[in-house]
Amino acid sequence: QVQLVESGGGLVQAGGSLRLSCAASGSILSFNAVGWYRQGPGKQRELVAAITRGGSTNYADSVKGRFTISRDNAKNTVYLQMNSLKPEDTVVYYCNARKFNSMFSPDDYWGQGTQVTVSL
Repeated sequence: QVQLVESGGGLVQAGGSLRLSCAASGSILSFNAVGWYRQGPGKQRELVAAITRGGSTNYADSVKGRFTISRDNAKNTVYLQMNSLKPEDTVVYYCNARKFNSMFSPDDYWGQGTQVTVSL
């Protein structure tokens, strides 16, 4: 059974930094991709950053140049380094891991969510 455990959220002032961690119960290389999403109340979850099995990354335009996704394969952990935080980054962040099955349909696994709050 896949488990994703998130940590690192909290309260920070604008311009500050946080590092989110997503620890998987198994090898992160078993997933086609691992990513970070965020979702505000009443809104759809949006992709913030993702890293594929091969190491390719992509970012939402709103976080490019500020956020960096990385991984430690030995620790089965994916990180999201968030710098130059803005009040609009205040939202719940979720870790996602995706596998494609034999029908080429995605199987998605989600963490519990961690709150990031950026004060003025």
